[in-house]
Amino acid sequence: MHFEIVGEIESIETIATGGRIKDIMRLRRQYGSAKWRKLKGIAKVHLQSGSICNAEIHWYEAHGIGRKKFKIKRLLD
Repeated sequence: MHFEIVGEIESIETIATGGRIKDIMRLRRQYGSAKWRKLKGIAKVHLQSGSICNAEIHWYEAHGIGRKKFKIKRLLD
């Protein structure tokens, strides 16, 4: 699903860090070795269909590399 985040991400929580991340080997191979964290938060998203709604999103983040692999887990509106 293609989408664009509109505004700020709120209610950010850490789900997993380091070796507890299921895809840690893929992240290290693709982006480099770093202290990876999997996070979740609530954001307003603009969907490909043209609608704007709130959604729970998950992503990976590492210091010096940034936020990668955003995905919508569920729509809230």
